[in-house]
Amino acid sequence: MIKAQYEDKLLVIELLMKSFDDNQSVNYIIKQDHERTQRIYALMDYSFAMCYRFGEVWLSNDKQACALILYPHQKKTSLQSVWWDIKLIFQSIGVNRIGKAMKREALIKKKQPSEPMVYLWFIGVNPKYQHTGIGSRLLKEVLVDAQTKGLPIYLETSTEKNLPWYQRFGFRIYDELVLTYVLHFLKYEPAK
Repeated sequence: MIKAQYEDKLLVIELLMKSFDDNQSVNYIIKQDHERTQRIYALMDYSFAMCYRFGEVWLSNDKQACALILYPHQKKTSLQSVWWDIKLIFQSIGVNRIGKAMKREALIKKKQPSEPMVYLWFIGVNPKYQHTGIGSRLLKEVLVDAQTKGLPIYLETSTEKNLPWYQRFGFRIYDELVLTYVLHFLKYEPAK
């Protein structure tokens, strides 16, 4: 696994856009209009910025997969992070949908613990290379990194077919949130 550099931002955004184009959770939050593609781009740009600043962005060795990791316990509010939030509202969510987005985030926060953690925000594989083991290798490396740090990993997924994949690596479902889709909350506890 390669730690992404800022110069890798466009590559990471493109990988995520391709991987999450039809994702229920992403499409729930993104305003669905003729600018949908640009709105997904803005969401992934925001996610990259937040993880690059308050976490880590990883690429597979062949650069066909990426993982965005956030350390919520290290996240700080700054002028820059507020600016990123404002851009997200205007470029991705839409001003008239901010209430819906804030309600969803509040519901998610209630289900997430406040302990230090590795938050696996996104893991995506170029669709041309899915089901070839690239994502599995990247996830294994994320697990090893979390083990080294002694931190649990948390994530949410709305993609039902991915649940067995995560469970194969030791993740367990600890909660669910029903919106217009079901959002599954998963946790991986590293061995002590």
